[in-house]
Amino acid sequence: MSQIDRVLRSNLRLRHLQLLVALDRFRQLGRAADFLALTQPAVSKMLAEVERLYGVALFTRSSRGTEPTPAGEVVVRFARSVLSDHARTRDEVTAVASGAVGRVAVGTMVVAFPVLVSGAIERLKAASPRATVLVEEGDLTRLLPRLRVGELDLFVGRLEPAYAAPDLDTEALLHDGMCIVCHPEHPLAQQAKPGWDELARQPWVVPPPWASSRVKLIQTFYRHRLDPPTDIVESASFLVTFDAIRRHRAIGFLARMVARHFERDGLLRILPVKVAIELPPVGIIAMRSRPRTPTCEQMIEALRGAARQHLSGAPS
Repeated sequence: MSQIDRVLRSNLRLRHLQLLVALDRFRQLGRAADFLALTQPAVSKMLAEVERLYGVALFTRSSRGTEPTPAGEVVVRFARSVLSDHARTRDEVTAVASGAVGRVAVGTMVVAFPVLVSGAIERLKAASPRATVLVEEGDLTRLLPRLRVGELDLFVGRLEPAYAAPDLDTEALLHDGMCIVCHPEHPLAQQAKPGWDELARQPWVVPPPWASSRVKLIQTFYRHRLDPPTDIVESASFLVTFDAIRRHRAIGFLARMVARHFERDGLLRILPVKVAIELPPVGIIAMRSRPRTPTCEQMIEALRGAARQHLSGAPS
């Protein structure tokens, strides 16, 4: 064992790790001190202790605040991972002590929530009513880093090839295309066959620029020799998308299974426009080397069951 290993094993404390994460989050000693309920001198002293243990500077200080050094970024990632594992263990122990069966944290894209994740939660709760499921909505750019540091157990969404990596396990569950939607009272909802030229003149709510569905939507307009819409709102959130469709009568671009789910409730109308776009399958991403809790394994099986139910055509 190296000297630094011996020093860290005997002297590094959970409070040190909490300090590093707080400094990375707030980038100011004073704000980190307030968050940790410590004085600023105490925070400065604790940071000096951690840097002495590692033997390198972890943060640079200036009048503008604190910034992690390259070594600091590595140690902050380690701190986040340890704190996430600690929180998960604490929650599991608390759940067992209270008679519950555990907790699972799931990150989900809009495409996966109404059918897969919601259906899986229903299945999990039927089997284990006191299990806790934390759900965070977002896209891969925001949620994949949180999966890697242990703040999430699973990600459910599009299995984008660009994000494939040796440390990730992926499992495809469904193939689902995109469709164009509007509010049921939108003028285009009354047309038998809206044209792409009409669509180009409407306000839209669209996925973020880095989403493959957004790129392919733009390419579709170009294939029809049209400029893409310029009156747009960009969001990966279904709440933002739905509000823009309802309040501003924007045209939306949603996964077909999501759109069908809300069309059945009379909240959206799928427009009869052919969308010839191939997209990656929807499925599960998990860390390959991280042990899975029983509740996490239950959630994975529940997701598989929700996918089978959708494919069979049974009501979800």
